[in-house]
Amino acid sequence: MRSRSNSGVRLDYYQRIVHRLILAHQEPVTGLFPASSVNSHAWIRDNVYCILAVWGLSMAYKKIADQDEDRAKCYELEQSCVKLMRGLLMAMMNQKDKVEKFKMTQSPVDSLHAKYSSKNGLPVVGDNEWGHLQIDAVSLYLLILAQMTASGLQIVFSLDEVSFIQNLVFYIESAYSIPDYGIWERGDKTNHGEPELNASSIGMAKAALEAMNELDLFGARGGPASVIHVLADEAHKCQAVLQSMLPRESNSKELDSGLLCVIGFPAFAVDDAQLIHNTRDAILSRLQGKYGCKRFLRDGYRTPKEDPSRLYYERWELRMFENIECEWPLFYCYLILFHAFQNDKHLVQEYADRLEKIMVRSEDGILLVPESYAVPQDLVGFEYQKPGSQAREVVGRCPFLWGQSLFILGRLLQEGFLAVGELDPLNRRLGAQKKPDVVVQVVIIAEDNEIRDKLAEHDLHVQTIAEVAPIEVQPARVLSHLYTYLGRNRKLGLSGRKSRDVGILSTSKLYSLKDRIFAFTPQFVDLSRFYIASDNELMIDILKGEINFLKSAWDLLGRPLVTLVLKRIHLDQDKIPLAMIQTMRKLKSGYINGTRVMLGSLKDFLNTSAITDLSFLGSTEDGYPDRLHPDVQTYLDEHLLRSFSNRNTMNLRGGQLRPRHLRRRMSCKGAIKKTRSINVDSDNLGMEGPSPLTERRLSSIVPPPWLLANKQGHVSVFATTPEEGPTSPPQLGGDLGLRENIYPMDPQHSRSAIDRRSEFVRQQEITVPKILIQRHRAETNFADTEVEELIAMLRETENLEEQGDILQYLVDTQGLDSGLGLKHKTDDNAADSEQSFVDDVMLEFSTADGGGGGDGDGDGNGPKPRSVPTVIIDATTPTASSVAKDEDQANTAIVLVATAPGYNNSNNNSLNNNDSSQSEGMLEEGRVVTVRDLLKGLYEKACQQKLWGLVRHTAGMLGKRVEDLGKAVTDLLVRQKQVTVGMPPNNEHTITAPLPEVELRQLIHDAYGDDESTAMLTQELMVYLAMFIRTEPQLFHEMLRLRVGLIIQVMAKELSRTLNCNGEAASEHLLNLSPFEMKNLLYHILSGKEFAVSSVARGNLSIVSCKSSRVSKKSQIGLGDPEGEDALISTIDDRQGQWLRRRRLDGALNRVPRDFYSRVWTVLEKCQGLAIEGRILQQSLTQEMTPGELKFALEVETALNQIPQPEYRQLVVEALMVLTLVTEHNMVPTLGGIICVEHLVHKANQLFLEDQRKVQGDATLCCAKLKDGKEQQQAASGMLLCGGAAYICQHLYDSAPSGSYGTMTYMSRAVALVLDCVPKQGEKECAIS
Repeated sequence: MRSRSNSGVRLDYYQRIVHRLILAHQEPVTGLFPASSVNSHAWIRDNVYCILAVWGLSMAYKKIADQDEDRAKCYELEQSCVKLMRGLLMAMMNQKDKVEKFKMTQSPVDSLHAKYSSKNGLPVVGDNEWGHLQIDAVSLYLLILAQMTASGLQIVFSLDEVSFIQNLVFYIESAYSIPDYGIWERGDKTNHGEPELNASSIGMAKAALEAMNELDLFGARGGPASVIHVLADEAHKCQAVLQSMLPRESNSKELDSGLLCVIGFPAFAVDDAQLIHNTRDAILSRLQGKYGCKRFLRDGYRTPKEDPSRLYYERWELRMFENIECEWPLFYCYLILFHAFQNDKHLVQEYADRLEKIMVRSEDGILLVPESYAVPQDLVGFEYQKPGSQAREVVGRCPFLWGQSLFILGRLLQEGFLAVGELDPLNRRLGAQKKPDVVVQVVIIAEDNEIRDKLAEHDLHVQTIAEVAPIEVQPARVLSHLYTYLGRNRKLGLSGRKSRDVGILSTSKLYSLKDRIFAFTPQFVDLSRFYIASDNELMIDILKGEINFLKSAWDLLGRPLVTLVLKRIHLDQDKIPLAMIQTMRKLKSGYINGTRVMLGSLKDFLNTSAITDLSFLGSTEDGYPDRLHPDVQTYLDEHLLRSFSNRNTMNLRGGQLRPRHLRRRMSCKGAIKKTRSINVDSDNLGMEGPSPLTERRLSSIVPPPWLLANKQGHVSVFATTPEEGPTSPPQLGGDLGLRENIYPMDPQHSRSAIDRRSEFVRQQEITVPKILIQRHRAETNFADTEVEELIAMLRETENLEEQGDILQYLVDTQGLDSGLGLKHKTDDNAADSEQSFVDDVMLEFSTADGGGGGDGDGDGNGPKPRSVPTVIIDATTPTASSVAKDEDQANTAIVLVATAPGYNNSNNNSLNNNDSSQSEGMLEEGRVVTVRDLLKGLYEKACQQKLWGLVRHTAGMLGKRVEDLGKAVTDLLVRQKQVTVGMPPNNEHTITAPLPEVELRQLIHDAYGDDESTAMLTQELMVYLAMFIRTEPQLFHEMLRLRVGLIIQVMAKELSRTLNCNGEAASEHLLNLSPFEMKNLLYHILSGKEFAVSSVARGNLSIVSCKSSRVSKKSQIGLGDPEGEDALISTIDDRQGQWLRRRRLDGALNRVPRDFYSRVWTVLEKCQGLAIEGRILQQSLTQEMTPGELKFALEVETALNQIPQPEYRQLVVEALMVLTLVTEHNMVPTLGGIICVEHLVHKANQLFLEDQRKVQGDATLCCAKLKDGKEQQQAASGMLLCGGAAYICQHLYDSAPSGSYGTMTYMSRAVALVLDCVPKQGEKECAIS
C-alpha cells in the first residue's frame, strides 16, 4: 500500500472519530440518530446538527480523493448524510395532513412533530404532550437540505417529494408572525407551555426561505418541475421582524445564546454588520462564563435549585436561578465557527483553547464535548455571593453530539481541510457585505390613447396597454391567484399556497409562462381594494415609499421593475392630477427621494430585469408538463379580457322627482354628525364624561326635530325632572311631540338647532332610560309616513352630504338590508294625495322619456333624465279610491321600479295586477333595492368626488374593512408593539396577538359603538402606522403600546390648536382630511414635528411642516409696524404651551425615556411596590422577570395606561425617573414600603404653586390664587380654572423639565419630602442630567 500523505492520515483520524462517536449511533433502518442509548427519540434539530460533521468530512475527502479507498470513504459518508436527510423527510411526509392543516390554522396542535422514533420514524408523543411547534427545526432542515443539494448531494428523488418540500416552505413562510416553542422547546421561560415569537426561529426561517428560492432539488439533473419557488416578500418580512427584535430573543428571554446560530453559521440571517456585532457582544457580556455560555438569563434547567419532579417553574422561583444557570460548551463551538467564517484566526484560536480546557477526555484519548456544566449543590451559596468563582461539574450527556459535530467541523476548518465556502455553497455568509446601489426601473403605461396623448402634452411619452404587447400587463391579484397552484399535489392531498398576499418584491419581476411574458402592477394600486386607493396623492406617496423600500430590500439578480398603469379613474376633472405629473417628471430626472430610478418602456428593460419562470403551472400530474393546467388556462383567458376594464357604478338619481305635495322641505341634516365620538373639547383628553356617550345613544332613538311633521301636538316627552315624565300610556298614544322651547323648529336648519339640541341632551342625562322605552313608538310614528318622502328627497338633492344624512337616518330606522317598501296606515286624504303624487311622477317620467303618458294632471315638464335605468314610483293597488274603501287592504306599498328609458304604459298594468306583498320594495332589474345598495352608490360617488368624511362614514356603515388590516396589525405586533383601539379609559381594547380580519373589524366596531367614521379612521391609521413601522422604525423607539383612540384624540386636539377652532369643528376637519393628509398629520404627530395647516381648494386642508421659529428675525424687529409687533406676540404665544403639547404627545404615544423600564425595575427592587392610579406593581415582579424583559416593560406600561390623561401620565413617568436617579446614585439602601407615585406629582404641584405665589408667576391667575368660597367649590367639582388635567396646574405641565422652576426640580423636592428615607438636608438646587 502506498504511504499516505500527512493530510490523509489526519483525515483518517477524524474519520475514525466521526465513525465511533456519530455514525455508530445511526439507526440502520431509518438513518436517524437516537437521543442517547436509553432514549430512542430522534429530534429533527439534533439530527441535522449531528450529520453536519459527516457532510463536512465527506467534502474534505472529496478534495484529496487521489485513491480509490478515499473515493469510497467519501461516497460512504455522503450516503450517510442522504440516508439521514431522507429519514427525516419520510417521517415528516407521514404527517403531510398536518402540514396541510397548519397552513390554515397555524395552531401548535397541527404542527409537525419535533421528534420521531429513531426505530421507525413514527410519532412518539401526542400532539398535546410536547411543545412540537418549533419552526426553527423545520427551517434548519430545509436550509441544510438546500446547502447539501447545492454541494452536489442528491437527497430528493421524486416530484411528489418536491411538492411536499414546497409545502414545507409555505409551512415556515409566516414564521415572523407565529409564536412557537423555539430552539429550547420551552416557549415562555417559566415553561408553562405558552409559545412566543422567537428571534432564533424567525432568523432560521428567513435563512431557509432565501436558501430554497429558485433551488432545483434534483441538482444539475433537474428541470423546471423540480424547482422550489419562494415569494421574496415573505423572506423579507422575516428579516424586518428579526432586525426589530435583535438582540432580544423573545418576550420573556431578553437575550439567548441560541442567536449565535442566526447571526453566524449555519443561518447567516442578518445582513446588517453592526447588528451582528451588537448581538454577539450582548451575548458575550451577559451570558459567557468559564465553561461556555448560559442559554438565557434565569434558565433553571439542570441547576441544583430546580425541582426535577415538575416541568414548569413557579413565577417567584426564577430569581433563584440567577447566577447559577448551567453553562454550555456548545456555544464555544458556535463561536469558533463564527470567527472562522469572519476569518479572524486570533479569536478562533482563543475559543479553541478555552474549549479544550473544558472538554472531557475519553478512555481512548478522544476529546468529548459535554452537554453542560452546573454548580455543585454544596457550592451554590458561594456562587451566589461571587458569580463565576466556583468550579462546576458536568451534567447531561457526554459526548453531546450536537456540540461534538460542530467541534469537528471547526477542527476541519482550523486545519485547512475545508474552506468556509464549502460549508456554505450558497454563499449565505456574504449577505452582510455592502451591495452596490440598486437602480429601480419604472414603466408607466396609459390605459388608452386618450390618456397617452394627455401625457404627451406634458412631454411624457408612454405606451398604451395595447402597444406593449406581446408583454401582458396584469394586476397583482392575478399573480397571487397563479401562485395558489404552486405546490398542489393530489396524491399527497396538498392544496398549494394559501396566503393571497403578493408584495412589491414579487411584482417587481417579470414572469415568463411558456412563450408569454407578464408584468404585474403592484398590489397597492389595486382599486377594488379600499377607499385609500382612490386618493391619488396617497398612492404617489406610497409609490415613493415602495421605490425607497426596493432600494434597500432588493437582492435578486437583475434590477427591480415597477409597472404602473394610468387609468381614467385617476383623472381629476378630465385632467391628469398635478401631483402625478410632478412625480413623473421627478422619475424622468433619474432620482426620487435619494433613490436612482430609470423611466422607460417595458421592452427596454427586458434584458436588465429579473425574470421568473412560472413553470409550475404545467399539468405535470396529468403527464402533460408542457401544457398549461386547464384551470389556469381558463382563468387567464377570462382574466385577460377584463382585468383593466372599469366597473360602472349604480346611479342613485334617476330623473328628477318633484312630487307636488312635498312642497315642505324636510331634512335629516346632522344625522351622520351625531354618530361621532371623538372628544376634543373636554380639557382632560380621554376623560370624557357620560355626556358624549349619552348623546350618541340618543341619536338613533330620537329623530332630529326637522323630521317631525308640523301638525304634531305638544306633549312633553322629555321631562325636566324624572318624576314629571310621561307616565300614562294614553299620553304616549298621541303624536310624539316635543316642547317648542326644547327643540326649536329652525326653518333654516341652522347649526344652532343642533348645538342647542346637544346642549339639551346634556342636561337631560337622567331621562335616558325613559327614552329607550319609547324607541318603537318613535319609529312607528315617523318612519313609515316619511320614508317615501325621504326617498323622494334622496332623488332630488344634488348634495352628497345630504344624501348621506338621509341614508344614515334610514339605516337607523329601517336597517341596512331592508327593502325600501313601506307600509303605512292611510286615510282618504293620504290615499288621494298619494295617487296624485304617483300620477304626477308617472307623467313626469313618461313625458321625459317619450313613453305613453299617464292620466294625471302633472305639467309634464320634468327634466330629461340620463339614459340609466330610471326609477318609477308606482302605487301597486289599481285605484286610490278602492284603497280607502277596502279596510283589509289598508297597507299599500310603494314600489320603485327601475326600467330602461323606453318605458311604456303597458308594463305598468301588468305590474299593477301583481299581489302587493310580492312586489313590495324598490327594485332594480327586478331585484329589491336595499338601503345597502343606495349606500354603495353613495360610497362610490363620494370616492370620486373626494368627500372623505362621507367616504369614511359610508365605508363604516357598509362594514368595509381595509384589505390589509390583519397584515397591518401583525406588522405592528411582531415588532413588539401592542395596539389598543377605542377611546380611553373605558372602551379601550388591547390587541396582543394577530387576529383574523373579521374578528379585528368586529373588535374595532365594538370599541366605537355607533361611530362608524372613527371606526374606519382607526382601521386607516393602523395601516399607516404599519407603513411607518416598515419604513421608519426609528419613529417607534421607546413606544410599547400604540393607543389608536388616544392618537385620534390628539390629532383632533392638534388640529383644533392649529386652526383655532372648537372641538366639534376640529373632529369634523379631521374626518374630512384626505387619506394622504391624514397620513401626513399622523407622521407629524409621531415625529413631534411642528406643523401648520393651509387650506386648499374644496375645503380640503393640507398639513405643512414648519420650523418652530415661525417668524424671521427681520419681521420681528420691524419699523414699529403693527405687523411686526403682532408677529412678536405670536411667537411668544407659540412658545407658550409647547411643553404641555410635547407632554401630551409623548403621553398619547406612550413614549418613555431610554432604558426607562429597566430603570423602574431597579426602583422596584428597592421598595415594596409602586402604586400608579390604583394599580400596584409588586416587588415580586423582580423575582419573576429580568430588567430588560419585555414582559416586565408591559406590566409597567399597563399600570401607566390606567392614567387617562396623556400629559398627567407623562408627569408620572418623570416622577419615576427621579426615583430611578435616587436608586442609581445609591443615596439610600432601601426606599421603604409601597410608593404612591401620584402623591409625588401632587406634592410637586403644591410646591410649584407655593413658589408661584412667592414670585407672582402665571399660575397666580388660576391655581395659585388665594381661594375664596366659590373657587373652592369649583375645585371640588373637578374643574381647575386653567383646565389642567387631574388637579395639576396647567402651568406646571407647561414647564420645561430642567431649570430652577423646572418640573424635575419640584419632583426631586417632592421625593425628598414624601419619602422618609431620603436625607432632609443639602442644597435645594440640583442638576438633573
